[in-house]
Amino acid sequence: MSKLYLVPTPIGNLEDITLRAINVLKSVDLILAEDTRTSGFLLKHYEISKPLLSHHKFNEHKTSENIVNRILAGETIALISDAGTPGISDPGFFLVKHCAEQGINVECLPGATAFVPALVNSGLPCDRFCFEGFLPQKKGRQTKLNELAEQTHTMIFYESPHRLVKTLQQFADVMGENRKAAVSRELTKLHEENARGTLSELIQHFSSKTVKGEIVIIVEGKVIEKKKKEYIKKDRQS
Repeated sequence: MSKLYLVPTPIGNLEDITLRAINVLKSVDLILAEDTRTSGFLLKHYEISKPLLSHHKFNEHKTSENIVNRILAGETIALISDAGTPGISDPGFFLVKHCAEQGINVECLPGATAFVPALVNSGLPCDRFCFEGFLPQKKGRQTKLNELAEQTHTMIFYESPHRLVKTLQQFADVMGENRKAAVSRELTKLHEENARGTLSELIQHFSSKTVKGEIVIIVEGKVIEKKKKEYIKKDRQS
């Protein structure tokens, strides 16, 4: 039966791909790739030889109808992004929505996603969290930051390296420089770094170095005063 597969790809280390993902990519009729050159390297590494078609945020509205028609005609197609799980700050949502509307079977494989290891490794609460992705660059950014400052759950953001310090400073201005946070970069790669501390400490740390690689920022939710007093009381009793 024809279907659309969403196949996560490694975020850095090429070994972070499942056997099932490899088998699916070897079995489909066509692979949709965000960047065919980047994906070509991965596919060559695993000796996967299948037709590639470019599918990215600049053409997905135009190409999705043709892809849906090919699946309806009997083809099985896989969608991959440059790194991680399609649809998570990457192309995927629009095509999945279109397929669902046409009654096409869509299957998403489990696999690599940058924010999960960053969250778990942060030392901040993982029981309740919200993935915010990339913040608005200009319009609505300050309003969004003000809203987030009142959230009590852990928050996850993606950011580019050249905007990291500026974004941390904005968090500190709105949420307070003593708010706890963590920054992960180059996850799964040779120069992986996981830095933890207050926003003030992280600003100081990253201001003194050249920052490279993809960035995940984890920020502590607001701790209400009642809970702070309970924590202090428990610490004194223990």
